[in-house]
Amino acid sequence: MSLTSLRSTAGTGRPPALGPTARSSLALRFALRELRGGLRGFGVFLACLALGVAAIAGVGSFSRSLTDGLAREGTSLLGGDAAFTLVQREASADEMGLLRAGGTVSSVATLRAMARAGTGDALTSSLVEAKAVDGHYPMVGAVELEPPQPLQGALAREGDAFGAVADPLLAERLNLKTGDRFQLGSATLVLKGLITREPDVLATGIGFGPRLMISLDALHASALLQPGSLVHWHYRVKLDRPATLTDFLDSVQKGAPQSGFEVRTREAATPRLETNVKRFTEYLTLVGLTALLVGGVGVANAVKSHLDTKRSVIATLKSLGAPGGTVFSVYLVEVGLIAAVGIALGLAVGAALPFALNAAFGYLLPVPIEPGVQPMALVLATLYGALIALAFALWPLGLSHDVPVSALFRDDVEAGPRRPRRAYVVMTALAVGALAVLAVLASEDRRIAIYYLVAAASVLVTLRLVGLAIMALARRLPRPRNTSARLALANIHRPAALTPTIVLSLGLGLTLLVTLALIDRSLTRELTASLPAQAPSFFFLDIPSTQESEFTRYVQDKAPSGDVEIVPMLRGRLISLGGRPVEDITPPPEFAWVLSSDRGVTYARKVPEGSTVAEGQWWAPDYTGPPLVSFEKEIADAFGLKIGDTVTVNVLGRTITAKIANLREVEWERLSINFVMVFSPSTFAGAPHTLLATLSLPDGGSDATERAVARAVATDFPAVTAVRVKEALTQIGEIVGNLLMAIRGASLVTLVASVLVLAGALAAGQHHRVYDAVILKTLGATRARLVGAYALEYAALGLVTAVVAVGAGTVAAYVVVTQVMNLAFSWSSGAALGAAGVALVLTVGFGLIGTWRALGQKPARILRNL
Repeated sequence: MSLTSLRSTAGTGRPPALGPTARSSLALRFALRELRGGLRGFGVFLACLALGVAAIAGVGSFSRSLTDGLAREGTSLLGGDAAFTLVQREASADEMGLLRAGGTVSSVATLRAMARAGTGDALTSSLVEAKAVDGHYPMVGAVELEPPQPLQGALAREGDAFGAVADPLLAERLNLKTGDRFQLGSATLVLKGLITREPDVLATGIGFGPRLMISLDALHASALLQPGSLVHWHYRVKLDRPATLTDFLDSVQKGAPQSGFEVRTREAATPRLETNVKRFTEYLTLVGLTALLVGGVGVANAVKSHLDTKRSVIATLKSLGAPGGTVFSVYLVEVGLIAAVGIALGLAVGAALPFALNAAFGYLLPVPIEPGVQPMALVLATLYGALIALAFALWPLGLSHDVPVSALFRDDVEAGPRRPRRAYVVMTALAVGALAVLAVLASEDRRIAIYYLVAAASVLVTLRLVGLAIMALARRLPRPRNTSARLALANIHRPAALTPTIVLSLGLGLTLLVTLALIDRSLTRELTASLPAQAPSFFFLDIPSTQESEFTRYVQDKAPSGDVEIVPMLRGRLISLGGRPVEDITPPPEFAWVLSSDRGVTYARKVPEGSTVAEGQWWAPDYTGPPLVSFEKEIADAFGLKIGDTVTVNVLGRTITAKIANLREVEWERLSINFVMVFSPSTFAGAPHTLLATLSLPDGGSDATERAVARAVATDFPAVTAVRVKEALTQIGEIVGNLLMAIRGASLVTLVASVLVLAGALAAGQHHRVYDAVILKTLGATRARLVGAYALEYAALGLVTAVVAVGAGTVAAYVVVTQVMNLAFSWSSGAALGAAGVALVLTVGFGLIGTWRALGQKPARILRNL
């Protein structure tokens, strides 16, 4: 179908009868002809789509590459085909027999301890993550040392000392070099080398202290293995027949059902890491989706601006008999083709991201990455990009249906129809619904996805309403006497004003900026200000229960003004909750940690400090009846537990079932000694255990006092592990800081999209600015006065938008900090002033750039068409 055929039917008063195939062919031909002139005006459209799609495709591709790498290297990361972990006790002879029946077994023990070097006032100490290995370690992979040497030779005993290898950080902290001696408990060690690569570091975990690797003989010589000591025993099994993994696991379970083994296999070597990767991936995907949503506003602006420039073309088509539906189809195909280009660009960048990151940073990561093209991630990104483009383009495209033929004869600078026909409204709603369904179905945690969608919709609607409210208020304000101010006020509420678009595009970016700034502020304040003032100065671990009185007197003598609190400490693994095996329980994501590994447990005669009984009654101090347990209320509610339900735990190979007597509210932020589960005193009668103590110094204590206490305890109680809370908080602060840096970097994608959309929104209003400038200049307005009026307009819009963004960002940050992170919220005036400054710079800067170009237009061409 051509213009000739359209012309031939123009006199009939009826549009040509076209079938679906002919209509599609015609739309494609006209769209391709339109695109011969290039993609001018669609720069923001392409950039927004490409940016958002690249973010989603890149995050998904990198995550899947990481997951593939973990799966491929599962045996190496785990150190075998299967790993069995016990806490506070070694495996019995019968249990070891079951494990050895499957293949070769390597025994590894991990614990926190204090390493010491020097004597007297020159003594230095450091918390270490000690790892004791046997002669079979490592069964898979290799430990790389500097200087290069066999591991077993480096750990061998020489005279009265045992060999050891360590993380370079430990050598730095203790000022050690190769060949120097130092102590661990009662054992003398010689540093033989530095660890440059540890194949199973992710399986045994990365702790607060640097790694120290020794032999099992050295561990036994250290006297750190006391009854109830907090030691994790890992037994890695390399099967003689790897294909029999399932049968082997079944045989161990049947042979030792009460062992309390925590079992991991090569198929899920690092479940906690994989869970964290999925959570972070989900967050980054939502960031990418936010960038796309912001970019959607840019899509709508670009489509509207393009159609404004094509009004005469549309009028020509309609004057030749083309129906509104045909016009809609032509420009829908055109927009679809341009969107395909933007999506393709984003997919190319996203697909290349894993390869680029692996090439640039792969050697720095302790996690194996297997870069590759990830079809599912690319398909998901394509669907997101296509639905965003469709959802935001359908509305302005629908308005093209009713462009009048009269537009062919004169320029129309007034606002056109504000709402398209019902069919296009329904199509837009369907596209938005499809986008929401996709976001929920593709999410690991659908609850978070639903919250996100509700929040995103609320912000979009709120900003849209704020824009309309600003126009309504400006319309009702008295007119200023100053000409520039009066013109600025009129520009804010006139027909086709840019106010709603500017508020929406700028407000989204600023809201995110304020939210991140306030979360950052609250975390920083919590870690550096409030916690150290309330928290203990020290945690002391693995105090022998026989030395409770002696240790308490000793610490009180070294720190007379300090307050010592000491409680029993055991570790147990949950077997069932409320009669349900933990294997059958799907925990809420924020409480999955409760079931993921062993838990600290204790017993007490009175309510622990920092706890308050919320429901039920505490037992009598002399209670000796059946086992009772006090459970933390928030966690109990999450798992549906109530008073009278039973909890079964395995402690030291013994299964204990206790009835919930009460629920406690715990002030975890105080860092006082507290546990999820506190049992009645007689529950663990006779069980070997150690003690956990805290020392709280007045005003947090000085560094000199803390170092003196740490040095004294390390000298006279070498088996006790002293953890300085300030050092631990500093390390946590570094981890959180790195995480925040990653979040800021990822969120930069959304901020860039917001800036692009703002620039596009102002460019979309260029057509109207040209008419304004020409008419006003013809009536005698000077360029300086016009620039002043536009500057006032943009400054007012930027300032109001900043105020709204500060409010919305504050609410969002408050919810995240208090409800998700369970921390105290801290508001920052710096974030508010920063947001206002960014808003003013962006709106005034971009606005005046566009306005300056409009002021340079020649009047004759514009006036001729009026």
